[in-house]
Amino acid sequence: MTDLSKTYNPKEHEDRLYAWWESQGYFKPETQALPPDSPRFCITMPPPNVTGILHLGHAMTAALEDLMARYYRMRGCETLYLPGSDHAGIATQNVVERELGKEGLTRHDLGRAAFIEKAWEWKGKTHARITNQHRQLGISCDWERERFTLDENLSRAVRTAFVTLYERGLITRGPYMVNWCPRCESAISDLEVEPQVHDSHLWHVRYPIRNADWDGPRGEWGSGAWAEGATEFIVMATTRPETILGDSGVAVHPTDARWGRLVGRSAVLPALGREIPIVADEAVLPEFGTGAVKVTPAHDPTDYEIGMRHNLAQIDVMTPTGLMNEAAGPYAGLERYACRKAIVADFEREGLLVKVEPYQHSVGHCQRCDTIIEPRISTQWFVKTAPLAEKAMEVVRNGTMRIIPDRFEKVWFHWMENIRDWCISRQLWWGHRIPVWYCDACGHQWSALEDPTTCPKCGSASIRQDEDVLDTWFSSGLWPFSTLGWPDTAAPDLQRFFPTDVRETGYDILFFWVARETMLSLALLGQAPYTTVYLHGLIRNERGEKISKSMPDAWKYDPLYIIEEYGTDALRYTLATSSTPGNDMNLDMRRIEGARNFANKLWQAGRFILGNLEKAEPRLGELLLEDRWILSRLNRLTGEVSELMETFQYGEAGRRVRDFLWDEFCDWYIEAAKVRLYDDAADQGTPLAVLLTVLEQALRLLHPFMPYVTEALWQALPASVKAETAHGAVPALIVAPWPLAEAALLDDAAEAQMGALMELVRGIRNVRAEYNVEPGKRIPATFAAGELAPVLQARRPMLELLARLDGAALTITAQTEAPAQSAAVVVGDAAAYLPLAGLVDLDAERTRLQKALVQLEGHIQGSRAKLAGPFAQKAPAEVVEGARQRLAEMETEAAQLREQLARLG
Repeated sequence: MTDLSKTYNPKEHEDRLYAWWESQGYFKPETQALPPDSPRFCITMPPPNVTGILHLGHAMTAALEDLMARYYRMRGCETLYLPGSDHAGIATQNVVERELGKEGLTRHDLGRAAFIEKAWEWKGKTHARITNQHRQLGISCDWERERFTLDENLSRAVRTAFVTLYERGLITRGPYMVNWCPRCESAISDLEVEPQVHDSHLWHVRYPIRNADWDGPRGEWGSGAWAEGATEFIVMATTRPETILGDSGVAVHPTDARWGRLVGRSAVLPALGREIPIVADEAVLPEFGTGAVKVTPAHDPTDYEIGMRHNLAQIDVMTPTGLMNEAAGPYAGLERYACRKAIVADFEREGLLVKVEPYQHSVGHCQRCDTIIEPRISTQWFVKTAPLAEKAMEVVRNGTMRIIPDRFEKVWFHWMENIRDWCISRQLWWGHRIPVWYCDACGHQWSALEDPTTCPKCGSASIRQDEDVLDTWFSSGLWPFSTLGWPDTAAPDLQRFFPTDVRETGYDILFFWVARETMLSLALLGQAPYTTVYLHGLIRNERGEKISKSMPDAWKYDPLYIIEEYGTDALRYTLATSSTPGNDMNLDMRRIEGARNFANKLWQAGRFILGNLEKAEPRLGELLLEDRWILSRLNRLTGEVSELMETFQYGEAGRRVRDFLWDEFCDWYIEAAKVRLYDDAADQGTPLAVLLTVLEQALRLLHPFMPYVTEALWQALPASVKAETAHGAVPALIVAPWPLAEAALLDDAAEAQMGALMELVRGIRNVRAEYNVEPGKRIPATFAAGELAPVLQARRPMLELLARLDGAALTITAQTEAPAQSAAVVVGDAAAYLPLAGLVDLDAERTRLQKALVQLEGHIQGSRAKLAGPFAQKAPAEVVEGARQRLAEMETEAAQLREQLARLG
C-alpha cells in the first residue's frame, strides 16, 4: 500500500518541499548546469514596498511569474527569477515618523542622518516579513540574488542614470504644478494620489466689476460695506473657496454670450482688492456652474495652463504644511479648511455669496497618509520625457516589445503621445538623494558620480548637496538592469540575462512603471528592457467591488488566510486560471474551494494508483480501447497546453489540464481501468503502466500551476516511470523536462470510439438519474450500435461497469428493432434502449422524448439555415463539411426520437 495520507493536507508538504527545493539550489540558474549556448529566461519580480503587506495583487503577480519561471525551467531554459523589494520613500518615511510620534518626536528633532539610520533599522525588522510572505506563495526565486533599491550597486546605478541624463540635458530643475501632500510635505506622483468621492458644496460667489460707478472697495473687508456701490458683477462657482485668495484672473468661454461683454475688463478680488483681468479661454466649460470660473494658476492644473496662456500671476497662498501664508492677507496663519469656513462667512456678510449647492466630486488623497492633496507650484526636478517617449513608442510599433493584451498598445501610444515631463524630486529624507551640488561661492551647479569636496569651477569648499530625494519610481525604473549589475556592463548576469523576457504586472501601472522602465532602458542601454509586457487585471470580490480594508469581510481576501485555509496551490491555480490578460476578475471563494478539491481529487487518484502497484508489475502489453484513448488524449493535451503556454494563454492552459485530469482521467479512465485491476485473471500490468504514464506526464503539465501537490505526488512515483533528461534521471519535478507530445500515440479512431461509448454511458446515467434508479441496481439494455457494435462488444465488461448494466440481460447488435416501451439514448447512428416496464413513468418518458425532439429540431433548422447562407461559400471546406455531417447526425437522431415516440403511442 502507498504511504500517502488519505487526503491531501497542504501543511504537511508546503514548507518541507520549499525548504528542500531551495536547499538543493533548484531556484538558481547555475544548478541547471546547462550548456553555455542554451536558451535562457529571466523575469524580475516587481519589487514590493518594504512597508507592504501581502495582498491579492502581489499573489496574482507571484502566481503568474512563478508559473512562467517553472515552465521555462522545465523547458530547458537557464532560468532566473530575481526577487527584491523597494525602499518605498514616502511610505517608509511615514511609518518611521509615526513611530517617532509615539515618543513625542519628529524627524526634525533627530536630524537627517539619525532619521535615515532609524529608517534602516525599521527596514531590517520588516524585510524578513516581506520575504517570508512571498516564500509562502511558493515562488522559485533565486533568493541569493535578492535586491533592494537602496543596495550599494543599485544606488550606484541610480546615480549613474541621473548623471547621464543630467549631462544630456534630459534632467532639469524649475517651477511646475505638482501634487503636494501637506502632511508628507512633499510632491507625490499621480500614482500616489487616490481619488475619493466627497459630498461637498458648490459655492456661487460674485466679484464686482470695476467701472465708472465703482472703482474699488468702500469699506474694510468683513464690515459689510466692502462692495457697497458696485453695480456690475461676474458670478462664478467654486469647490475651493480658500483658493480665491490666489486668484489672478477670471475666465469665460469665447463663445459664451452671457459674459462676452466683460472680456477684456477687470474684476476686483474680494478680501484683497486686487484687480484681475477677465479673459476668454476654450478650456472653460460653459455648462459648469455659471460658465465663468476663477483662475488660480498656483493651485489648479487647468488654471495653471490658462494662466500660462494669458500671462496671469502665479500666487501661492499656502505653506508646505497647508496653512495660509502671508499672501492670504487677513486669513494668513489659518489652516486651509478653517480659511474656507471663514472666507465663506465673510462673503455672505458682504453680500457676495449668491448661493450654496450640494455637490459630489472626486478629490485626490495621498495614498500613504490619506491627506487631501493640494495642487501646488513648486520648484522640482524633472525628466524631459518627450524625446524618451518617441523611442518607447517605436519599440512597440516595430514589435521589439509586445504588450499582452494588444489592446493596451492604444493606451500606450495615447499616453506617450500626450506625455508630460516627469517630476522626479521628493521633499523627503529616505531615498536616493539627488546627486546635484551647489557652490555658495560662485553659484555653480553640477551633478557627479562621486560626492565632491570642492567646487570644480572655483575650487571653493563651500558646497552643498540638493536636499531632495528621487521619486521611488526612478530607481524602480532601472530595476530590469540595475538588478543584473548595470552600470557594470561586464557583469555576468547583465550579459547573460539582459534584456529580460517578461514584465508581468497590473494594467493600472502600465504607464507609471512599465513606461518608465522602457524609457530609461532605451535611454541608458539602447534596448527595451524586456520583449513582452503581460498585464493582469484587478482582483475584485465576488460582487465586483474593489477589495478594501474597510470591508467587513476583508479578512477572507488576505492571501495568507487563504493559504492557511485552502493551501497555496488552490490560491495560485485560482488566480492563474480565473481571468484573462488585462481583464478584472471577481474572486469567488467557491473557486478557491474548487481548486482545493481538485488538488485532493488528484491526490486520491495518485493514492489509488500507487495503492494498486502491488497487484502486478506495470508493463505495457496489449493496449485496449480505453488505453489508446487516454494516451491519445494525453498527448493531444500536451501539444495544446504547450501551444497555449507559448502564446501566454495561461488561464486556458491550466483549465484544460484540470479538465483532462478530473473529467477524463479520474472520472473515466481510472474507472475503466478497474475492470482489469479488479480481475486477477486479466492483464493488470498494462492499465497500471498506462495509469502511471498518464499521471506522471500530467503532473509535469500541471506543475507550474500547482507546484506543491504535483511535486509531492511525483516524488511518490516509481523511479522507472519518471521522465529523464539527456543527462539521466532527475531528482525533482521542478527540474524535470517539460513533456513533448508524441504524434505516434495520437489516435483519432480511439478518441471517436471511446467518445461515443462515453456519450452512451452518460445518456444511460442521465436516464437512470431521471427515473431515480438505485445507483447499485443493474439494468437490462439493448444496443443497436451500427459500426460501433464490435467496439462495444469488445469492451462489454467496461460498458457493464460504467453504465451499471445487467450482463445477463445485455444485448449488443448492429441493428435491431427497438423494444416496445423503452427509453432511448441516441448517439449518432448508435442507440441504447432501456426497457421501461416497471422502471419508469411512461408518460414522463413521452414528455422527455418530445422535449428532446423539439430542441433537436430547433438545432436542425438553425443548421439548415446556416448551410443555406453565406457560411457555405465563405467558410473553409472542411468546416462546411463538418457542419453537414453534424446536420446529418442530428437528422438521424431526430428520426430515432420520432420512432420512439411512436412506439410509446
